Amino acid sequence: MDGERWLVVGLGNPGAEYAATRHNVGFLVADLLAERAGSRFKAHRGRAAVCEARVAGVPAVVAKPLTYMNDSGGPVSSVSAFYKVPPERLVVVQDEIDLPFATLRVKLGGGDNGHNGLKSLRRSLGTGDWFRVRVGVGRGGGRTNVATHVLKGFAPNERKELPFLIDRAADAVESLLTDGLERTQNAYNT
Repeated sequence: MDGERWLVVGLGNPGAEYAATRHNVGFLVADLLAERAGSRFKAHRGRAAVCEARVAGVPAVVAKPLTYMNDSGGPVSSVSAFYKVPPERLVVVQDEIDLPFATLRVKLGGGDNGHNGLKSLRRSLGTGDWFRVRVGVGRGGGRTNVATHVLKGFAPNERKELPFLIDRAADAVESLLTDGLERTQNAYNT
């Protein structure tokens, strides 16, 4: 795309008790992107951890809101304003219960689909027109409550596949920054 800075946000919940849950796949992808760039997160006054890096050679800020998921819009809005990154250069990596585990979908804009993190972002940014890397975590079986499901850890068979899923999601973010939406969708929306 261009040489202007991007903001890549991984959504999740802070704290060790949430680290290995489905709701935190965004954090896991953000961590991998920072690691690939050889960069470290530092505290930002906007209630987020940020790292300035080149993601696949593109100038970017990778951020993780340090609030709970349903309040993540404030930190994202703050970091976005601080770095002067408009919504059209924002990529949000999120868990998606309506996609089977290990499925990815990349898109621009869309609804919140009951996702409290996305609702908070839309309220704070005044728009829903940003890029999304939706990481499928499944809905759970039977009558499993959605909130309970996303705050649970992964099943043993999923834990084996999780590193590959996180790696592929990070690849999709890099592709979005370097190749644009259409080529990324063709490669990753399988």
